[in-house]
Amino acid sequence: MDLSCFKAYDIRGRVPDQLDAETAYRIGRAFAEFLRPRNVVVGRDIRPSSPLLCDAVGAGLRDSGVAVHDIGLCGTEEVYFATFHEGMDGGIMVTASHNPADFNGMKLVREKAMPISGDSGLGKIRELAAANRFSRPGKIGNKGTLASKDAYINHLLTFFDRAQSRPRRIVVNPGNGCAGPILDALERHLPWEFVRICFEPDGTFPHGVPNPLLPENRALTQKAVVAEKADLGIAWDGDFDRCFFFDERGEFIEGYYLVGLLADYFLERYPGGKIIHDPRLTWNTIDIVNARGGIPVCSKTGHAFIKERMRLENAVYGGEMSAHHYFREFGFCDSGMIPWLLVLALMQRRNRPLSALVEERIRLYPASGEINRRVGSPGEVLRDLEETYRTQAVAMDHIDGLSMEMKRWRFNLRSSNTEPVIRLNVETRGDAALMREKTEEILARLDPFQ
Repeated sequence: MDLSCFKAYDIRGRVPDQLDAETAYRIGRAFAEFLRPRNVVVGRDIRPSSPLLCDAVGAGLRDSGVAVHDIGLCGTEEVYFATFHEGMDGGIMVTASHNPADFNGMKLVREKAMPISGDSGLGKIRELAAANRFSRPGKIGNKGTLASKDAYINHLLTFFDRAQSRPRRIVVNPGNGCAGPILDALERHLPWEFVRICFEPDGTFPHGVPNPLLPENRALTQKAVVAEKADLGIAWDGDFDRCFFFDERGEFIEGYYLVGLLADYFLERYPGGKIIHDPRLTWNTIDIVNARGGIPVCSKTGHAFIKERMRLENAVYGGEMSAHHYFREFGFCDSGMIPWLLVLALMQRRNRPLSALVEERIRLYPASGEINRRVGSPGEVLRDLEETYRTQAVAMDHIDGLSMEMKRWRFNLRSSNTEPVIRLNVETRGDAALMREKTEEILARLDPFQ
């Protein structure tokens, strides 16, 4: 069994050489052996390999005596919702999110949709799957379907006051992933017109991998916003646990500034609340949270780690600059549907376009956006940068990779948990030219390691 598909907080690999039906079956058996659940939700994304892998992991669960509740084609957050809303003992989503079509994977949760990561059982599941020695159940578990979509839609609508909304024109781009059916269901309840692009679910991804973090994947949405004179553009990744924003001018808004905007929204509702953020870009978020009287809490990057910290702190909201947003009122889970409903609520309440809601924050804390590089030895790169900037730094931490803070600028460099790259983020205090200068300076230091 190829164990390389087990990552820091999920399972992901190329099909079939890193992840196949036999591996999926063993993962189902191992999940049951580790968790001892009675009822488990399973769902899948639109990839061609997803039905086979979903059936295989379900067979592994059933052969362990577990009742399987299949919700079919869905987004990852629908598995989370069904798990905590229906009181299930666990959930498994078959997806590789934004990876190419020949990849697939799984995200695993236990009761209340609590994540299973490398720190909380994923390593043990890997060991059990590799050993392939499982106890015999008393009986085969049942398999049935679970109709949770209506309850999920109704829950999403609690985040938005429909009576206070005015008509808007919104470009929506699911990237041929799974978000389309949910947008159709929501549109019936909302006074907005959706301009649909790349809308039909298609696991071959004819318009490219659904990852709007990549600059080359943004042009279709940007052009549509301008051409349609839309109020907003929104794009999603394949399993829609992340959403990405384009303002009324078609400009892409970095997820970092959405974290600050939503933190402000929740602290207005819950004064003194805790806000979780990742260490890649921090100054804008910390500034907003402190100004609002909230408590900023830094967590290691990754959905499993953020959710664990959310529960520990009872945080009202958590956000990552990579466009993952987490909500206490959604089982402490991430959602790609709730953020844009909240942003539209803020646009309505403050009677301002999205550009006006974030332009001052972008000016105060210009950021490079995440830059990926392949290097031969990430450890050597981190040591080199730490030594280079040690005497200039006023603060440094290793919460996730290397974060170094100087008086007027800071950076974070970390190894990806899902791809063979390192990721760089740079920000400054109100100095876009300095941000560009320091970004180029660090990238130049990376060149010898490629």
